[in-house]
Amino acid sequence: MILALESSCDETAVAVLDPAVGLTGEWVHSQIALHEAYGGVVPDLASREHLAHFGPLLQRALATVRPEQVTKIAVTNGPGLAACLAMGLATAKSLGLAWRVPVVGINHLRAHAFSPFIALHATNPSAFDAEFAKLLPHLGLLVSGGNTALFSLDESRRITLLASTMDDAAGEALDKGAKLLGLSYPGGPQVEKLAATGNPTAFAFPKAVAQRSTLEFSFSGLKTSLRYQLEKMAPEEIEHRRTDLCASYQAAVFEALVRKSQLALERGFGGRDLRIPPSSDGATDARRGSETPPYSETVPYRSFGLSGGVANNQTLQTKLAQVAKQIDVPFLRAQTKHTGDNAGMIAFAAWAERESGGVNESGLALEIAPSLPLAQL
Repeated sequence: MILALESSCDETAVAVLDPAVGLTGEWVHSQIALHEAYGGVVPDLASREHLAHFGPLLQRALATVRPEQVTKIAVTNGPGLAACLAMGLATAKSLGLAWRVPVVGINHLRAHAFSPFIALHATNPSAFDAEFAKLLPHLGLLVSGGNTALFSLDESRRITLLASTMDDAAGEALDKGAKLLGLSYPGGPQVEKLAATGNPTAFAFPKAVAQRSTLEFSFSGLKTSLRYQLEKMAPEEIEHRRTDLCASYQAAVFEALVRKSQLALERGFGGRDLRIPPSSDGATDARRGSETPPYSETVPYRSFGLSGGVANNQTLQTKLAQVAKQIDVPFLRAQTKHTGDNAGMIAFAAWAERESGGVNESGLALEIAPSLPLAQL
C-alpha cells in the first residue's frame, strides 16, 4: 500500500493506493475560500493551513489502512511553493521514521502527466500494464495554473518535453485576464462560467501563439491586448459585454492549445525508431541508401491526453476531443478529482513511473525542489 501526501500549493491532500485494487481513499482540504479575499495564494497562510490539516486528514486515512500495511510513503517534493512543500516533506519523513517505511519524492508535474491513466488502472488493475502499453507512445497536454506543456510518453514510460510556454502559462493568462475583468479568484472558472453565454467571435484578440511552425506557446501578448481593449471601453460597456469579452478571450487561449496539440499529433513526435537491418547478402537496404546511420521512421501517437487544472474546462475538453477524433487516436483526460492538487495522482505516479530518476528515492535525505521541471526540453 502506498500512502501519498500533497502540499505543493493551496490544497492539503492525502491518498492511499493499493496497486492491486486502485485508489482506496482520497482526502483533500481546499484553501480556495481562504485565499479568495487576497486575489491569490498567500504562501504563509497556505503553509499554516497544511500544518493544521495534515493531522486530521491522516487520521481519516489511517481509519482505512494500518501503518503496518503501508510499504511506501510518496510525497510531492516539487515544484511548488517552498514553505508548502516543506510541510508535506516534514510530515512524510516523520511518518517514515516512525513506521520504518521508505519515503520517495514525486514530481508534481510528472504526476499530472500520468493522471489521465488512473481511471484505466481502476477499471482492471491486473490488466493495466498490457492496456497501457497499447496507448504508447502517448502525447500529453498539461495545462495548469502555472504550467503549459506538450510532452511525449514512450513505450518505456520515459517523458520527453516537446514544448512549453515562452512566458505566461494558459492558466495564468486566464487568471490574469479575469483579474483585468474584475472577476474573483480563482479567475479561470469565472471566465469559463461567463464565456458560456458569450460570443467567442465578438472581439478579435490575437490567437496567443508563437511561430506557427513551432510547438511553443506564448500568451503574454494576449493579456496585453485585453488590457488595451478594456482601456477603450467605458465601465458600463465592459459590464454589459463581459460575457462576450470572456468568451473571446478564452477562445484565443484555447485556439493556441488546440492548434499546437494538433500540430504535434500530425508530426507524430515521440515515435520509436524502427531499425532496418541490412539484407541477408550484406547489401545495403535500398531505403537506407549509402547512409551510415540506420534508417528510422516515426510511429504515430496511439493516444492523446489532457491533464492539469484547466483540463476541467468543458469547452477545451470538447475541442481537444474533436482533434483526437480527427487524428483517430483515443482521447484521455484526467478525472476532475485528479486535475487539481491531489494526492491520488502522487500515489499513482509513485507506482506507475518506470523512468530512471522519475521517482526520487533519496529517502530521509530528500529535499524540496520548488522549481522542479516536468523534464528538460
